[in-house]
Amino acid sequence: MSRDHRKLRVFVLADQLVLTVYKASAPFPNAERFGLQSQLRRAALSVATNIVEGSARRTQAEYAHFLNVAASSAAEAEYLIDISRRLGLVAEDTGAGLAAEYRTLAASLQTLLQTMSPKP
Repeated sequence: MSRDHRKLRVFVLADQLVLTVYKASAPFPNAERFGLQSQLRRAALSVATNIVEGSARRTQAEYAHFLNVAASSAAEAEYLIDISRRLGLVAEDTGAGLAAEYRTLAASLQTLLQTMSPKP
């Protein structure tokens, strides 16, 4: 059963955040090109790609698995943004805004997962 990921609010937010993270991390120093910049970008991209991949899976259990991975990647991205902010690589306001958006995204993914759980 294929689901259209483009209709999910969590995907739209995750997709927008990928673009924002790439722009925010573009000025990182060359020393972070294969470190923090790469890890942050991979985490951001992982959220969106796991939503897409899960949506294409046939079973509800597989779908839920990929949404769980997406939620974990959102938490990772939030931490990496926070450490980037504390290191002075991302402006305070930009970092705080991105972190808040990732917290919202992670909570939305958890809510979506809860709606999929069988009711007792």
